[in-house]
Amino acid sequence: MTPLETEALRLSLLVSCWAVAGSLPLAILVGWLLARGRFIGKSLLDSLVHLPLVLPPVVVGYFLLIMLGRKGPIGALLLEWFGVTLAFTWKGAAVASAVIAFPLMVRAIRLSLENVDQGLEQAARTLGLGPLEVFLRVTLPLMAPGLLSATILGFARSLSEFGATITFVANIPGETRTLPIAIYALTQMPGGDAQALRLCALSVLVAFAALLAADYLARRMHRKLQG
Repeated sequence: MTPLETEALRLSLLVSCWAVAGSLPLAILVGWLLARGRFIGKSLLDSLVHLPLVLPPVVVGYFLLIMLGRKGPIGALLLEWFGVTLAFTWKGAAVASAVIAFPLMVRAIRLSLENVDQGLEQAARTLGLGPLEVFLRVTLPLMAPGLLSATILGFARSLSEFGATITFVANIPGETRTLPIAIYALTQMPGGDAQALRLCALSVLVAFAALLAADYLARRMHRKLQG
């Protein structure tokens, strides 16, 4: 692998892992609210969560640039209070990927929660467990396959994110040039087709490996739940 390919792969894995790790807890909370909650505005929340799925990724990236840029209402506060800059950094790429992948993760978690037998949760409450203990000891293990699906979906979507990322953090070598951005940059260069093809093959291999790992872990979880 050339330095460019190694750098693009490293950045893509770094961005994807942080995107999933950062958004998974919130995805669990929102998925639980949509699956079990009864409140005014639930349909509005559902629509807002799934909005990134139907918007062009460039629109999402531009919105992030306006809100989280150095002069944006949120970005300016982050810079002033914590000295953190998201725009044009790999951290911003992780944020953009997380926003795009978030609806898929919430949907997988919500479907998994809806399939959990609530009678088991009620039985646990009658045995003296509190709401948090019921969630951690009963609900969470039963929805483990859904969590795995959400994680893999989020990782795969983050790995392939292009539009929102390049709009929010641009194409900076060594900082924000992930695999999709590197492929795009190479296709614009004379003689870059061969290297772009190698990066495409690398992307397929990484995604295929993630799917194989997900299938293996899902089978193990299924056997444990049956046991």
